[in-house]
Formats: sequence, structure tokens, C-alpha cells
Amino acid sequence: MTASNNYGPYRLPDYCVTGAGDKSVFLLHGAFGAKEYWLQQTAALVASGYRVVAWDAPGYGLSPMPENFSIESAARACVSLMKALGTKTNILLGHSMGGMIAQRTFDYYPEGIQGLILSSTSAAFGGRGGEWQKKFVADRVAPLDAGKTIPEYAPVMLKKMFGPGSTGGATDLVVQVISRMREETFRAAIEAVTKYEGRDVLSKMNIPVLCVAGEHDLSAAPPKVMEKMAGKIAASEFVCMPGVGHFGWAEAPDVYNEHMLQFLNKNFSD
Repeated sequence: MTASNNYGPYRLPDYCVTGAGDKSVFLLHGAFGAKEYWLQQTAALVASGYRVVAWDAPGYGLSPMPENFSIESAARACVSLMKALGTKTNILLGHSMGGMIAQRTFDYYPEGIQGLILSSTSAAFGGRGGEWQKKFVADRVAPLDAGKTIPEYAPVMLKKMFGPGSTGGATDLVVQVISRMREETFRAAIEAVTKYEGRDVLSKMNIPVLCVAGEHDLSAAPPKVMEKMAGKIAASEFVCMPGVGHFGWAEAPDVYNEHMLQFLNKNFSD
């Protein structure tokens, strides 16, 4: 199926819809992920009366890889998805890279989005082409360059991204889902994240926004960085979850879901 917007025609990415109603939450996974790892959030949202749309971003799962992968191209695909599947009220929940895509999607389609949940993400990744960004990419693709496969590499990488002692079925699912990623997608996503610059969008956000950080997420989305980002958004709330790393929604799903539902019910209850 294809759709079009002001940026031209786009084939809709793969997605699944769970639940029904006129309040939809679109779940946008991170650079390491896919739509399957949102089981705990989907169940909590549907039980609370929300309709859930979870996608596989371009290049993930069954979604075809775009010719030029970027946060901007993914956001344009997200606009097409929202125009095809959106309801009266639409909230984007974006994790990590998905949070960047959510921000840029709001920039492209503000009239279609009533709320944002930005999870373990940032508005920019520093200056383009800097040495820190080059090292970030190199560190993450070096094992692949050395001949390791994603299934061999992912568990080691993810363990470093979780908080101390984070275990359980939800974190195991994260490892399983990410281990199925294609190498070309992994490389393209890492490069795209380091090139994103979206600080111009923050001052435009005139809708409720929840920013959720993890106490031990010190390399990908440090709490201080997220708190500073939240301070530039007029109607924002900031939460730092204790004891978790980059994947707070999987490491402590009950706590994460409580923050998520409190925000949604406060701002979007009938």
C-alpha cells in the first residue's frame, strides 16, 4: 500500500494495529528494535482503552530499506502512516531513534499529533561530522567489520545498555528482537542517528510532551541531556526512572507503564 503527503509518495511501512477507539498511540522503536518488542506497552495501553499502532520503521522487519535512510526520510514515512491510520487523537511514543523520528514527524505534521512521549532520546547528536560521532559509529560497527554477526554481537552490546541487574522476560525479548536485525539496517540507523539535528523543533512543540530518561543511560541519552531538552519544550514533563538504562520500558515495564498512562490519562481522558 502506498500513501502520499507533501513530501511525495511513500510505501507504508509494515505495522500492526491492536485495540480500537479514537485515541491512537503510535509506537516508534529505536535504532535497535522492531515492533514486536512493545508487548508490555501494547497490553497496558489497550487495557486502558487506547488503540495502538506499532510500526517497523523503513528498513526494519518487512519494511523495505529506503534508498537513503535518515531520520527525515523515516519521519516522512511516519506522516504517511499517520495520515492513513490516524484517529481523532494521536500520540507518538518514540524510543531512542524513534524519539528523534517522532520529533521530526511533529515538525512535518503538527496538525495530526496531539501528544508526544519521548523515551531515552535527544534532540540532536552533537555537531555533524565530529570526532565523537565518528567514534560512536566505529565502536558499534567494529564487531561487524571484524566478522561478527548481529546475533553474536547484540547480546553483548545490549548488556552494556541495560541498567545494573536488569533481567526478565521483557529484556530477553529485546535481545531476541534486536538479534534478528539486518546488518545493513543496523549500519544505516547508527549513521542516521549521529547526523540528526532537531533542536529547531523543540520550541514549536505546543502540545503535551513527556520525556522519560533512565538513570544509568549515560552514553545514549543521559538524563541531564533529556532534562535540558524538556526544559526547552513549553508543555513538557520530565521523569528519570531509577535503576534502569537505555531500555527503561523493558527493564522496569510496570514503572514505565505507570508514567506513560498517568501522562496519557491526565491529558487525553474523556
